[in-house]
Amino acid sequence: MAKKTTVFDLWSQKGKKKWPQTHIDNAKEAEAAYQAGIEIISCEPDHHFKEVRKVAPTAFLSVGLRHGSISSPREAIKYGFEILEMGADAVYCSHSIHFIEAMAKEGIPITSHVGLVPNLSTWTNFRAVGKTAEEALKVCQKVKDLENAGAACVEVEVVPIEVADYITKNTKMITMGMGSGDVCDTQYLFCNDILGTNTGHYPRHAKKYVDIVSKENELQKIRVDGFKMFIDEVNNGQYPEDKHQIRMEEKELDNFLNKIK
Repeated sequence: MAKKTTVFDLWSQKGKKKWPQTHIDNAKEAEAAYQAGIEIISCEPDHHFKEVRKVAPTAFLSVGLRHGSISSPREAIKYGFEILEMGADAVYCSHSIHFIEAMAKEGIPITSHVGLVPNLSTWTNFRAVGKTAEEALKVCQKVKDLENAGAACVEVEVVPIEVADYITKNTKMITMGMGSGDVCDTQYLFCNDILGTNTGHYPRHAKKYVDIVSKENELQKIRVDGFKMFIDEVNNGQYPEDKHQIRMEEKELDNFLNKIK
């Protein structure tokens, strides 16, 4: 039986290997990513998760703890263990150091987050974070605080490549790079960017490799055409044809008609 990827495995290969990483929304995407060879997958602990774990049995699954869903370190520990029991390998948490430290002390592997953190974007706006020396120092200090709190991994999002490089070389945590150049331990893109299922804005760091939206639009047109053909045949008496219907044998029909009278 294949062995699941662990924090120990990732830490052991830090600096020796770079991992592709993606965030998926359902089991079909997880299965495709896993079959393609992606070993690190991020997702949510929703109704898809049980099947996600099943179709990606050895992948390292970093599973999100929804921001604002906990209000105390005690709750963080409770929900962290619940997510691990569901089959996660790490718990993504963008809450404060106190929550992360509480979970880490109980042995819960934590994926933390610096740079552009969408849940905290009111303080930064959606932009690159760390382009000035002062801001870069704050990002690096946050990384050190997260490491000291016991986090296992840190997502480094939309940070200048020079800052991301310094962070990666000066932390034992696995750096998960999104829009931060080619220097982090993982290259992290959301599957809706990779697969072209995003119908909204594509960030500068994103790259569309295939265009599923166009294919889905084509399929939708085929669906509409199929329904129209069905309607036309019903209205014109072309459906159902005789081959689509069931008939009684004549003697059974006569017997039925005599009896029902």
